[in-house]
Amino acid sequence: MNISEAARQAGLPAKTIRYYEDIGLVTPPRDPNGYRAFRPRDLHALTFVARARSLGFTIGECRALLHLYQDPTRASADVKEIARRHLGRIDAKLAELAALRATLTDLVDACAGDQRPDCPILKGLAATA
Repeated sequence: MNISEAARQAGLPAKTIRYYEDIGLVTPPRDPNGYRAFRPRDLHALTFVARARSLGFTIGECRALLHLYQDPTRASADVKEIARRHLGRIDAKLAELAALRATLTDLVDACAGDQRPDCPILKGLAATA
């Protein structure tokens, strides 16, 4: 199958597939005319990486997870460790977002939102740490 069909089936832009090929995530063979000839296993790898990326895994983590997926002697502990580290980053980001939300909520609640020039939001943004 050609790149446009692989892109359609994997739900990825052709540009992304070319990038994944450039960095070695997928290595479809080439036809004699030089066009990529995606095999079912290439399409599966693209779909796997697309799903992992949609969950926020980095390209490096996707590479490691794909390698582990393709290794029948893998230890699930290795897979779990990658996912556990990623989950830790998500939890840290959620905590950071909660703190940002709380700060912004306090600023919005403190502002009268009327015609006066006094604005606690602007004062809060101008405050030095």
